[in-house]
This record gives sequence, C-alpha cells and structure tokens, in this order.
Amino acid sequence: MFAPVNIQEKLIRERKKTVEKEDVIGWVYSIFKELDTSNIAILERLSQSPIDRDINNFDIDKVDTNAIFHISQIKKICVDYRLRFLDTRYFKGAYPQSVVSKIKALEEDHHTVLDGFKIIAPSKLFTLDKADDPLLFAPMGNDYYYLIHKWGTDLHPFRKFKYWSIKNVENLGISLFALSFLLTIVTKNVIYDESANFGHLFMLFLFYLKGSLGMLFFYGAASGKNFSLYSWQSRYDKIT
Repeated sequence: MFAPVNIQEKLIRERKKTVEKEDVIGWVYSIFKELDTSNIAILERLSQSPIDRDINNFDIDKVDTNAIFHISQIKKICVDYRLRFLDTRYFKGAYPQSVVSKIKALEEDHHTVLDGFKIIAPSKLFTLDKADDPLLFAPMGNDYYYLIHKWGTDLHPFRKFKYWSIKNVENLGISLFALSFLLTIVTKNVIYDESANFGHLFMLFLFYLKGSLGMLFFYGAASGKNFSLYSWQSRYDKIT
C-alpha cells in the first residue's frame, strides 16, 4: 500500500525547488570552476577517500544534470530521513561491481581520476555490513556533488515519519506536547471520571509532560543519540 522511499528521487525533487526556474545550462557551467583531479586506483580511493583531493574535474559537455546536487539539498534529505553523508573511508558496507563499473565509465568519459568520494546511507552502514539504499557521490567543488551510483534497497516509506520527532529540538518539543495532550484526553475520564475541570486537566497534562521529559532525559543520556540536524555529517554514532 505504501511505496518504498527512493532517496534519489527525493533529492531531485528537492533540487527542483531551487533550480527549476533557472537557466540550467548556465547553472551547470557555474559549477565547473577551478576543479582538480587525482590519480589513484578505484578501490583504494573508495576505502581511503579522500586521499589527495576533495574536488574533481568533470567534462561539462558530458555531465548528467540530473546527477548534480548541492550540499543544501543533500542535507535536507539526510536530516528528513536520518541518514549520514560521510567520506567513503567510514563506510563498512560492500561495494557491488556496478559501483566500480560506474566509476570507470565516468573516469573514461571525463578523462579524469575521481577522489574524495562521499556516500549517503543510514548510520548502521558505517558500522555494519548492510544494504539499505547507499548513494555514492564525487565532489565537484563549490559544495556541489555528482551522484555516481545508487544501489541496495529503497528505504521504508515511513522512515521519514519514524524519525520526525528527533529531526531537531523543535520537532521533539512538538512531539512531547502532542503525546502529553493525547494521554491527557485518553485518560482524563479514567482518572477524574466526568468531574474534571480545566485545572484538573492542566495538572494531568503537566504530569504527563514531566514524565515524558524525564523518560527522554533518561533515554537520551543512556543512548547518547543526537538530533538528525546535527548528526547527518558526524562519523560518530553518539554525541561526542
């Protein structure tokens, strides 16, 4: 009933919000200024990237404009779906042959050697060997990245909703208030019968809010997890 979430499609839609009305060709030309290259083997570059460079030189006449994304668009998707955007040196998953083939084809077409690879993936893929929709990028300069390849399985369609409350402080506050309000409505007749007035309901609401905050601080201190807004580029699983 609910289709899986395709992160590549989400990125394209996010980019369209800012560039669909602009001169796309002019926009692409503005990206390719003062770009450098490196010359190291593909697997070594993937496992140790970045090695020498964090900017790559692409042939402007051969690029796919649908594969170019700005860091702001990447950040938006990573925060919404609680994903990480890190150097491939931290990636623990396996690379399929299709990734190497795509890199080789790009390097031949653009007469360059790519370096500085980055990858979008759930945090577990940087500690465990799993396959949940990784996206491999190469930096182009000026905070633009070129999507090389996407593999694995698409994300669950409810992933964005699942992590909405820990996206940032504001969302967490709204979630706690909403939960406390819901618990108040559901249990008011059980606790006060039908004699509850506004004062009773307000006290019950504060009780639930206090309890929710207490559980949050206890769980937060025990887990050490950070908000998605601050963890999307962190290579650490916990707050440091």
